[in-house]
Amino acid sequence: MSMLKIEHLRKEYPNITPLKDVTVEINKGDVISIIGPSGTGKSTLLRCINQLETPTSGTITFEGEVITDPKCKMNKVRQKMGMVFQSFNLFNNLNIIENIMAGPMKLLGKSKQEAYDEGMQLLKRVGLAEKAMNLPSELSGGQKQRVAIARAIAMKPDLLLFDEPTSALDPTMVGEVLQVIKKLATEGMTMMIVTHEMKFARDVSNRIFYMDGGGICEDGTPDQIFNHPKEERTRIFIKRLKQLSMKVENSNYDFIASVSKIEQFGKDNMLKPKMLRDVQLVFEEIVTQNLVPYGETYNNLYPIDILLEYSDLDESLKMDIKYCGDEYDPFKDGNELSATIVKKLTLDPQYRFGDGQNEINITFLR
Repeated sequence: MSMLKIEHLRKEYPNITPLKDVTVEINKGDVISIIGPSGTGKSTLLRCINQLETPTSGTITFEGEVITDPKCKMNKVRQKMGMVFQSFNLFNNLNIIENIMAGPMKLLGKSKQEAYDEGMQLLKRVGLAEKAMNLPSELSGGQKQRVAIARAIAMKPDLLLFDEPTSALDPTMVGEVLQVIKKLATEGMTMMIVTHEMKFARDVSNRIFYMDGGGICEDGTPDQIFNHPKEERTRIFIKRLKQLSMKVENSNYDFIASVSKIEQFGKDNMLKPKMLRDVQLVFEEIVTQNLVPYGETYNNLYPIDILLEYSDLDESLKMDIKYCGDEYDPFKDGNELSATIVKKLTLDPQYRFGDGQNEINITFLR
């Protein structure tokens, strides 16, 4: 039986609908990283789950109780559903151990001594026992977030929600917070984590949700999502791809304009000057010196579609060229000098033909 079941969840605001139709189940022990472009409903999903936002429609069932039912006593439910925010949300007038003790004493009925003892154990777990008597203002951002995690755990939740827990931190502090979350994952805590830290998501999760367009586009293991995504938009996001599409309709195409587009693409993505020159030269040798002259004789070759993809994740650059007509391999059947130039500038360019479609795949040297 699932711990959390979401059915046809929708959330509308006056000018935007971040969640259109979300249906998914979360099982006990799942560690789910939620990734995707900004503004695609990731944080809204978490806020609907713990009812900080009221869904427009749909149902959410947590541990057998329909928490979207107006009769649900949500304050009781939240005791089993911890939340760690971007901005820590610590009580600035209380010291660190008092921040952690407050919830267990008020909501769980624990004695001051019991809450203190358990709170100190939690501070040891997150490496901050020596800061117990400090005020939040005396801690770094990373330390504050670790305290916020300890405070959430103090309530002994069954489900822990993290809303971009490192987004407000200096890059030097991110690692210390992620390390705490990783440890929780190894201890079997059920967690849903909205994050932009791709390596962390890959290392810590057993499931990844890729969100876009108001819903969960893909739900799979880290290997499936990062290495074998089914959706094109998932692939583009994971690889951090920047794309340029061009089309050559006939032999009278504007070569100067095409080269200018490539140059602008290179400047926009800060390509190395040599790589940019190589792209322009390969485009000229393949398209201008080979495919266009061939197309003048065999008009069914057009259109020629060119796609450039640059990944700022690993600084890789690829060019895919597709065209119709009979089988025509420019590396075997075309201009020999052009083929030699292209092979020297790229990594083993590949040509294939099938179903009336010619395709060339080129990866550039870095």
